[in-house]
Amino acid sequence: MQGQTGVFASDDERWAALQRRDPAADGQFVYGVRSTGIYCRPGAAARLPRREHVEFFAGPAEAEAAGYRASRRHGVDAAARAALVARACRLIEGADTPPDLATLAAHVALSAAHFHRLFKAETGLTPKAYGSAFRAQKLRQQLSQGTASVTEAIYGAGFQSNSRFYEHADQLLGMPARDYRAGGARRQIRFAVGQCSLGAILVAQSERGICAILLGDDPALLVREFQDRFARAELLGGDAAFEQVVAQVVGLVEAPALGLNLPLDVRGTAFQQRVWQALLAVAPGTTVSYAQIAASIGAPRAMRAVAQACAANCLAVAIPCHRVVRQNGDISGYRWGVARKRELLRREAAD
Repeated sequence: MQGQTGVFASDDERWAALQRRDPAADGQFVYGVRSTGIYCRPGAAARLPRREHVEFFAGPAEAEAAGYRASRRHGVDAAARAALVARACRLIEGADTPPDLATLAAHVALSAAHFHRLFKAETGLTPKAYGSAFRAQKLRQQLSQGTASVTEAIYGAGFQSNSRFYEHADQLLGMPARDYRAGGARRQIRFAVGQCSLGAILVAQSERGICAILLGDDPALLVREFQDRFARAELLGGDAAFEQVVAQVVGLVEAPALGLNLPLDVRGTAFQQRVWQALLAVAPGTTVSYAQIAASIGAPRAMRAVAQACAANCLAVAIPCHRVVRQNGDISGYRWGVARKRELLRREAAD
């Protein structure tokens, strides 16, 4: 197991802790047994396996990514952790005002520090960030329905004052609240559809930067997906200046290692943005696993959520989710098709 420092930093130290069933090792690592295909926490009262059959992982996400399944003992612990976090999430979602960390921890009978670590490990977000994301989602739903005024929607989503909301409105919605309520009306987005070596491509640019790069086989389907995303924005066809932008994006697809020297209009949940920022740090010609991305953002158990964030990326190649592969190196799970993912990786490796 690579990259761990401090207590139990080497495999020899982890093996020694496993031999003595050291309870202090629980939460520091898990071990997988090749002969059985299961993983377990080191403090569990299980039969000691042979050393040559054991490999160590930073946490359950890495073990599961390598093909191991949880033992019954470990599975019970995982289920209990998930249940505690679920209870806390329901409290956050049902509260009129966001509960503080001490209140949440007391609700599940844990210390504040332990609860904070557990919540972030399970969800990939701190309790505060989860509450903010939930309020933003609730606000977007109410504004989209159009049944409440902007002020009513702000208070209904749990914001305690107009001024507090407007401090973060642009980050939460990507545009003024009244514009969001109108489905993006008055917002201009220029777009064009063309062809590249990977098939049809749609490129769109808002006043902030490139907001969509979509790949597919059917140009009409790409346009429909784009129109659904920006249902009431003012969609404009490309002009001569925009054609140069499209040419740069197509050049990125043809040679991904070159990168894209254009501003991006990136909007998503707090967790999605953390994943996308981590992806931007992955060098061309290299690959990482979902577990490695999860670990790099401090959420080692959130491997499935990382995969979902990759699938939600609407900036193909510019945010390089094609560089994320399975733990064993297999290529799978790409929004625009595994064949395109394989070809993009081949091009980067050839550069």
